[in-house]
Amino acid sequence: MKPRTRALLTLHFIVFLWGFTGILGKELHFSVFVLVALRMLIALVSIAAYAAVTRKSLNLPRRDVLKLIGVGILTALHWCSFFYSIHQSNVSTTLSVISTTAFFVALISPFFTKSKLKWKELSLGVLVIAGIAIIFSSGFQYATGIIFSLIAALLAAVFSSFNGRFIQRISATNIAFYEMLGGSIIMVGIITFNHEWGIVQAITAFDWMLLILLGTATTAFAFIASVQVMKHLTPFTCAMAINLEPVYTIVFALLIYGSSEFMSGLFYIGTCIILTAVWLESMKAVKK
Repeated sequence: MKPRTRALLTLHFIVFLWGFTGILGKELHFSVFVLVALRMLIALVSIAAYAAVTRKSLNLPRRDVLKLIGVGILTALHWCSFFYSIHQSNVSTTLSVISTTAFFVALISPFFTKSKLKWKELSLGVLVIAGIAIIFSSGFQYATGIIFSLIAALLAAVFSSFNGRFIQRISATNIAFYEMLGGSIIMVGIITFNHEWGIVQAITAFDWMLLILLGTATTAFAFIASVQVMKHLTPFTCAMAINLEPVYTIVFALLIYGSSEFMSGLFYIGTCIILTAVWLESMKAVKK
């Protein structure tokens, strides 16, 4: 199997795992800051354990460490916006709007790669935006959630573009470790400032089980693997594939939550437009 094909298959498996992230976020009702802090701390410990078992060195030049910590802070803010959006709207709306990440990547990526703006990628991103506009018109009561989901998408585009450059010379494990470290530091600082440590003491055993699942399978493993595939795939291709995440999540949400996740016909039209853009990008990647 060619490395690019293997990377595409791995990426789609990761996206399938990420489909559970919105469900887990909806089930964990406490403070978004505490949720993100615990998610990143659990992921940090998991990655450190993996590095120890596989004897992977985590040593990096100080300059690279500082850069990765900075990107980790962006990642933490992305997840804060993402989970807050879910709490302000619903799973289906948030995950659909996150698909604008591809559009933002098409705009931002040329600044990182010092390449020309690719109009084909931008046109597919515009197609995604059209789908989002339809979703917005069908769920205006979730305006706050939609806005924060857009913020989350923009932040995702920025940190994925950074990672697309880092992976060319830094291992995925090192990238994931220091970015989780950076995110953990900022989130621990925020919940300390907000005096929210009492929330941690009230977390139930069931919530801890969900948090461990969130921090290991859908964060530590998925984060390392998602960065690793960027050796063979562009940030835009990754972003377009990640647009399938809302599809998986919407199906899971409908099965679990039933009528509370049902949306209008326009919502599903917008989602179909997004899927079309994903399919077009996948066909382009296969031809390459």
